[in-house]
Amino acid sequence: MVVGDFAQEVDTLVVGSGPGGYVAAIRAAQLGQKVTIVEKGSLGGVCLNVGCIPSKALIQAGHRAHLAKSSEEMGITAENVKVDFTKVQEWKASVVNKLTGGVEGLLKGNKVDIIRGEAYFSGEDTVKIMDEKSSSTYKFKHCIIATGSSPIEIPNFKYTDRVINSTGALALKEVPKKLVVIGGGYIGIELTGAYSNLGSEVVVLEGTKQILPGFEKQMAKLVERKLKKNGVTFHTEAMAKGVEETDNGVKVTAEIKGEEKVIEADYVLVTVGRKPNTEEIGLEGIGVEMDDRGYIKVDKQGRTSVKNIFAIGDIVPGPALAHKASYEAKVAAEAISGEPSEVDYLAIPAVCFSEPELATVGYNEAQAKEAGYDVKVAKFPFAANGRALSLNDADGFMKLVTRKEDGLVIGGQIAGPNASDMIAEIGLAIEAGMTAEDIALTIHAHPTLGEITMEAAEVALGTPIHTL
Repeated sequence: MVVGDFAQEVDTLVVGSGPGGYVAAIRAAQLGQKVTIVEKGSLGGVCLNVGCIPSKALIQAGHRAHLAKSSEEMGITAENVKVDFTKVQEWKASVVNKLTGGVEGLLKGNKVDIIRGEAYFSGEDTVKIMDEKSSSTYKFKHCIIATGSSPIEIPNFKYTDRVINSTGALALKEVPKKLVVIGGGYIGIELTGAYSNLGSEVVVLEGTKQILPGFEKQMAKLVERKLKKNGVTFHTEAMAKGVEETDNGVKVTAEIKGEEKVIEADYVLVTVGRKPNTEEIGLEGIGVEMDDRGYIKVDKQGRTSVKNIFAIGDIVPGPALAHKASYEAKVAAEAISGEPSEVDYLAIPAVCFSEPELATVGYNEAQAKEAGYDVKVAKFPFAANGRALSLNDADGFMKLVTRKEDGLVIGGQIAGPNASDMIAEIGLAIEAGMTAEDIALTIHAHPTLGEITMEAAEVALGTPIHTL
């Protein structure tokens, strides 16, 4: 490596190693590019280290604890159920380590060079990579930026040991006796479910009229009802005003439907959204165009206004979803290789690992009508499915949105156990241009939750068997 005014030359440089960055690096390497990836933190990015994966591990631990305490209806009683939170955190860390170690192995196996450090763009084809000890300059032919996003900090709630974001919530050394959650979006609700199942008393403050504003009201209400049964308190149309830290907790001041209240707790968790990591990496200086919120403007191949620089994932417009980043990663890598690849998906699924799980893909009924479609919405309840009943988890439903003229599947929503897995079939149906009849004529194994998709398709056709 040459240090100073000279630069080491690389073909394709990837900045960031999350589900966008590491996938881009591997795909580019598969296509014959010589790839170098830069990561300032841990391989795997936010998703694998402090996001998707550890949160789902914590959610699963909470779910197991809750089941152990609440299976009397099935004739199973467990006494003195204890949560050793230190062991929970150790297990969660082991899951993360397996996956991040796997990413490193995949990168090395595909002959991707890994550099540790922070990147700063000093030119349209040069970047400085800095660590605690030194700074080196690299010259690249192409670059894919995949720096991800960070939690938004709101006024009067500066992050401390007691005022925490999602990263802090996943790293707690104790289960809070009481937790205030500011923000009822999917991150806040997922962590609310996890900690309420682990034994916390949770109070949720949401600024809008309903929690989970990204999902249909009927779906959000189902989650709210289930969490209330578990002792969670919800305040909608609530505005957090400030926080006072005490010796062993916090006092949160909030305006709730016009009335000011003070809520005491051990911690306050702020989950009001995320912002793109595009500041202070030199993008403005080299002419990369961004919008007023800091998102990088790209074309259908992920190319920025600087033609040899691409951007993917949370730093470009669209939902901040790991699977979106991975999809865009492959497109950008293929575009750099000269392939006619571009972003052209019809629908992208979104999932909330709440209780019950929520999943949606394509249009919901209101969106379809707003887009000018004449639609039929077929609904099938989990309570009419044998597998759901045998799981003792039959709260929920599936909606299949079809075009009335020909039965074309254009959307679907699921609230219920394993919704996160079931949504894939509807996504495939949309992308493949399938109709409700195509799904109904596909034999689904029995007894499975997957049958619900077939049953909903039969409702759409007007030939339901297991519902009236």
